[in-house]
Amino acid sequence: MDPVLSSTLLLTSLMGIGLGFFLRAASKDRTTTVDVNSSRPPVEVLDGLNHWLLARGWQASGGDPERQVMRFEGAVASSLPLALLLSSLGAVGAASLGLVLRQLLPQLGFWPLLLALLGPMAGLLYRRKAERVETFELRLLPPQDFCPTTLRLRGHRDELIAVEQELGRPLNLHSDGELLSSPV
Repeated sequence: MDPVLSSTLLLTSLMGIGLGFFLRAASKDRTTTVDVNSSRPPVEVLDGLNHWLLARGWQASGGDPERQVMRFEGAVASSLPLALLLSSLGAVGAASLGLVLRQLLPQLGFWPLLLALLGPMAGLLYRRKAERVETFELRLLPPQDFCPTTLRLRGHRDELIAVEQELGRPLNLHSDGELLSSPV
């Protein structure tokens, strides 16, 4: 096998593997849990969080009064520009693989180039996996010595960061700061 063709095949295969990992990461569930404290009364903090979540499109989906839990649900939509980009990358990658296969096996004719038609499957796969219903959960914990309100928040990482950034000052919320300092 020609060294140029083998290295091109290797690079094309690596590009396909990279696309697969990107698809997996783009649709990965990023649910996490964080404890936040506030010096404000629990009713004020819960009311502020409730209004903020409803304004962002979350819908109250019940809870458990005995465990002091409130649940919200929201539909997460996929990004159309990202789906188009992934479809394009998939088509270019599949066409590249088809060209390499055509060079390696010339008896196949131009049939390997039809692999480019598989490209839009990357965008469809992303859209199918990324669109889902997410849950945001608030649980009131027993008060600690220094704070009358302690909450355990469970939800998407980006939503928890938004809570910390947007409601940190108005509701005097503070956590260990791990969400804002972690890279991903």
